[in-house]
Amino acid sequence: MKRFFIFCALLMISQSLLAATEGRFVQKNNMFPRVEITTTMGKIVIEMDRSKAPITVNNFLTYVMDGSYKGTVFHRVERDMENDRDFVIQGGGYDKDYEGVYEGDPIFNESGNGSKNDMYSIAMAYQDRQPHSGTRQFFFNMDDNDHLNPGREWGFAVFGTVMDGYETLDKIMQVETGFNEKIGYDFVPKTPVVILNMAVLEPTPL
Repeated sequence: MKRFFIFCALLMISQSLLAATEGRFVQKNNMFPRVEITTTMGKIVIEMDRSKAPITVNNFLTYVMDGSYKGTVFHRVERDMENDRDFVIQGGGYDKDYEGVYEGDPIFNESGNGSKNDMYSIAMAYQDRQPHSGTRQFFFNMDDNDHLNPGREWGFAVFGTVMDGYETLDKIMQVETGFNEKIGYDFVPKTPVVILNMAVLEPTPL
């Protein structure tokens, strides 16, 4: 009997710990949670929209709460050279040594939620033209990227927008980039831009 009670207590503790890190339980009554992203080049504050992208927001918050974005880098700082304009800043999937980090299960693509890939919005990345393969990588739109919105095909799900730290993103956009043999990708910063921390902010008083 004593072992049974110990087991029940441990189960309750594990469930409480799980609830503390699952995004759906984070400020669950707040439709617009905010996260502060601290990088080696400054801070960025984003506001997410659960009313339009609940799956994507809760997924992002899960990675924030378990601390696994800490120490990851922005591995893609890309300009559209053909049209001479900024394009995207993408990160969340590699550490400073450009090793891939833990990924949870892929999520449903919420790109049809009405939010557009406009400048300074944040969206979920996916892999190899598989629209429902997004896990943890995200990107900031650094211009109005209409071609990333859904049409006859799936687009990229926007789940929030930048509220503060535009200047940080603008600075990151100016870093020197090149080809990285390890991940086989162009537009990789030659000096890593590292995410030092992500923290959920207290709700803004009404």
